[in-house]
Amino acid sequence: MHILVAHNRYASAQPSGENKVVDQEAELLRTAGHRVTVFERRSDDIAARSLLSKAAVPLLVPWNPAVRAELAARLHTERPDVVHIHNVFPLLSPAVLAACADAGVPAVATLHNYTQVCPPGTLQRDGRPCTECVGSATALPAVRHGCYRNSRLATVPLAVSLRVNRRRWWSGVERFLCISAAQRDVLVRSGMPAERLAVKHNFVPDTDARRSGAGEHLLYLGRLAETKGIRLLMAAWDEIAASGGVGVPLVIAGTGPLEHEVTAWAAGRDDVRYVGLYDTTRCREAIARSIAVVAPSTWLEAFGLVVVEAMAAGVPIVAAGHGAFVELVEDGVTGLLHRPGEVNSLASCIRRIAAEPARNGAMGQAARRRYEQGFSPAVGLERLLKEYRTAIAGRSALARGGNVRASRGDGDSR
Repeated sequence: MHILVAHNRYASAQPSGENKVVDQEAELLRTAGHRVTVFERRSDDIAARSLLSKAAVPLLVPWNPAVRAELAARLHTERPDVVHIHNVFPLLSPAVLAACADAGVPAVATLHNYTQVCPPGTLQRDGRPCTECVGSATALPAVRHGCYRNSRLATVPLAVSLRVNRRRWWSGVERFLCISAAQRDVLVRSGMPAERLAVKHNFVPDTDARRSGAGEHLLYLGRLAETKGIRLLMAAWDEIAASGGVGVPLVIAGTGPLEHEVTAWAAGRDDVRYVGLYDTTRCREAIARSIAVVAPSTWLEAFGLVVVEAMAAGVPIVAAGHGAFVELVEDGVTGLLHRPGEVNSLASCIRRIAAEPARNGAMGQAARRRYEQGFSPAVGLERLLKEYRTAIAGRSALARGGNVRASRGDGDSR
C-alpha cells in the first residue's frame, strides 16, 4: 500500500507527542513493507520568514491555496492509495482536503485533540474543563474568552477555520481516527458523523528498558504546562513532603511555559530533581527506573502517550480519573486514578503506590500485559491498515455510485 502522510510539524523547542506518533506510524508502515511519502510543513520555519510573511500566517490558517495546488500535483503524480492527515495548523490548513478531492484520493484523519469542536483543541479554559463551543456553529465563545494563547486576536483564525471548514472536514474525510473512546464520545455529541468516527488507540514501540526492581523515583514526564497538571503535582508533593515524604524523590522531565516556576520550586530540594528535556533513550531509562509515572492532567486528555510508555516498561501509573485515562488505566489493577484537580486525592494515590511494593509490582506486570494486548506495534499496524482499507473501499463505493447515477442520467436523456 502507498500512504501519503500530511502533517504540520509542531515546533521542536517543546516535546510533541503528536510528532512522535506520526514518525512512529510511518516507520511502522515502512517496516511492514508499505510505501510512505510525506507532505509536511514545519512550524520551526516560521521564524525564518520575513516580517510581512509572518504577519500573513494567520490568514493561511483557514485556507492555504498554495498547499492545495502543491499537494494536488503531488497526488496526481504519485497516486497514493490513501492520504493520512494529522495536524494542519498553522501552515497546511484544510486545503489538504480539497487537494484530496481534486485528485480523487481517499483521506483518513487522525484527531489528536479536540480542534474539530474547540479552537485551541483542549476543551479547557482557566484551568477547568470547558465545552461551550461543543455543538456551536461559530465558536464565538472561544473568541470572547481568548482561548488560544489568552488572545482574542490569536483565536480568531482558528474560530474562522472551524466555522468555514466544518462541512468540508465532515464530508471530505472517509475515516476519522479517534485516539480514545472518550474523545469519540465528545465528538459524536458535537454532531460529527458517528459512522465515520473510529477508535484507534496510538501504539508505542516495544522497549528493552523495562523495570526490573522496585523503582527508585516517581516520574513526571511531559510538558510543563497548566493543562498537564504540573502545578497540581507540585502542590500534592508539598503536602507529601510536609508529612514526611515517601522515601524517594520526584523527578520532573520536560520543558514548557512553566519551566521557570518549576525550576524555582525544585531548587535546593533533596526530594525533587528537575532534569530538563530528555531525549527518547533517556525517557525510556527514566520510566524503567520509576516506582510509578504520574500523569495528573487537568484537561480531558484525548489519549496519554506517557501512560502507555509506562505500561510498555512494566510501570504502573497514577493518573487523573477523567478523559482517556479512565479507559487506559484500570484503577487498582494497572495503576491508580485520582479525583481530577484534587490535591489531596493525588497526594493520597502517590503515597499508596509508593508504600506497597508487592502491590506495585503486580500492577506493573498487569500494565505490561495491557500494553501487549492493546498498544503494541502489531496491534497498531493491524488497526491502521484496517482503517485504510475501509476508507479506500468507501471511496470506491462512492465512485461507483457516482458512475451509476451518471449512466442513469445519460439513459434518461436519451
